[in-house]
Amino acid sequence: MYTSEAVQYPSKTDIRTTNRILVVEDEELIRETIVLALEEEGYIAVAVADGRAALEYLSNSGPNSGETTFDLLVLDLMLPQINGLDICRLLRYQGNTIPILILSAKGSETDRVLGLEVGADDYLTKPFSMRELVARCRALLRRQRLTATPDPILEHKDITMYPQECRVLVRGEEVNLSPKEFRLLELFMSYTRRVWSREQLLDQVWGPDFVGDSKTVDVHIRWLREKLEQDPSRPEYIVTIRGFGYRFG
Repeated sequence: MYTSEAVQYPSKTDIRTTNRILVVEDEELIRETIVLALEEEGYIAVAVADGRAALEYLSNSGPNSGETTFDLLVLDLMLPQINGLDICRLLRYQGNTIPILILSAKGSETDRVLGLEVGADDYLTKPFSMRELVARCRALLRRQRLTATPDPILEHKDITMYPQECRVLVRGEEVNLSPKEFRLLELFMSYTRRVWSREQLLDQVWGPDFVGDSKTVDVHIRWLREKLEQDPSRPEYIVTIRGFGYRFG
């Protein structure tokens, strides 16, 4: 006997920083195996056994409901009460953009095309490996983050950085930075007031496999100051903290 009551499995990670996935599957063994596989990857998994319960959970989640929203829906097609295709249609009709991964024993091209056309983002045919399911979930969540996250802009006093455009404005004028200079500045502007040692900067910007003199950091800092500072001999942005390293801001 399957129950429509949702079961939330304990998480190993902080719920505030972990993706939440709703798993809708009426076969208990498959449902529990999927949840365990997702939890092993650090996700929060909430499982329900029928379509009506799934819609209730999705309609009661979100920023205006007081409940935490879901980041991904893993959805079986052959469900009691409301089938998976109708759930897809309804969610998309309502404007819900949650990524949907369909699970189905129907693997024909027609079935896959139908599932994608009604609003699913991916289609996985039973039987499947848990490794593949987790990989597809990870890919959908990554794609969602890329499309949902606006282009970040870093600002500090008279400097504005557009990381995804590789552009930097200093006092309203665009400056040309080398890749290493750009990466240094991005790191500094992402962690203002933090003090970085030469070794830490080498590891973050040049990589742990870098072989060479740590003085290369000083050289790049000098070049960067010449492009940012009004008076490079008396820097306001990139400040030397004697005995420790460099601080931005």
